[in-house]
Amino acid sequence: MRVGFFVTCLVDLMRPSIGFAALKLLESAGAEVHVPAGQTCCGQPAYNSGDRRDALELARKFIGEFEDCDYVVAPSGSCSGMVRTHYEELCAADPALAARARALAAKTWELTAFLAEVLKVDAVPGSFAGTVTYHDCCAGLREMGVKAQPRALMAKVAGLAVAEMAEPETCCGFGGTFSVKFGEISARLADNKCGHIAASGADAVVMGDLGCMLNVEGRLRRRGDAATRVLHVAEVLAGVHPERGKG
Repeated sequence: MRVGFFVTCLVDLMRPSIGFAALKLLESAGAEVHVPAGQTCCGQPAYNSGDRRDALELARKFIGEFEDCDYVVAPSGSCSGMVRTHYEELCAADPALAARARALAAKTWELTAFLAEVLKVDAVPGSFAGTVTYHDCCAGLREMGVKAQPRALMAKVAGLAVAEMAEPETCCGFGGTFSVKFGEISARLADNKCGHIAASGADAVVMGDLGCMLNVEGRLRRRGDAATRVLHVAEVLAGVHPERGKG
């Protein structure tokens, strides 16, 4: 099984530990992981901003880099959702490219869904001494159907307990450029989310998209919460995550 791993822009630039954690999980489950060295962006920021020309060129590049793999996996519901949900429509003016996009979409997965549903992992290498709460990121939930999979996998982590927050499916306010264009609304949504996290009593909040992590962590710190850790689910499952106070 040859698995193409899409690192994502944010992970590459902001938190590489997520990428290394995902690689550890995939390889420990027996996958042969291929990481195209020239990969860049899936095109989602351009697409969401209305720049279809650049989004199309990035989609064409992405398809060429990954279409020979048996599967494509990303530690991000938003990036995998871009490929799965939007690529075929984006490429519609070129029927041949649209067909390639459709074929790629059919084998593109969000990380936890792939681990749970395709690889069917029955053990994970990570451990965590404490309680976490989980935020369901919008794109992963609504475009990729990610809900039960991360929770089922976290149940296999030694020492970890899950305390569900109120409204785990409600947006954190990030939404890519939404947080820039509608800053006041975004801040209110983030405040609501941080309040639910605090009320859960968890030591850490876990989620599957780094954009949401950055938004939530920034708001937590501005509210004066320096203790609650903000972790990617891959980091928790693999046991590859920053020490307390560093992430």
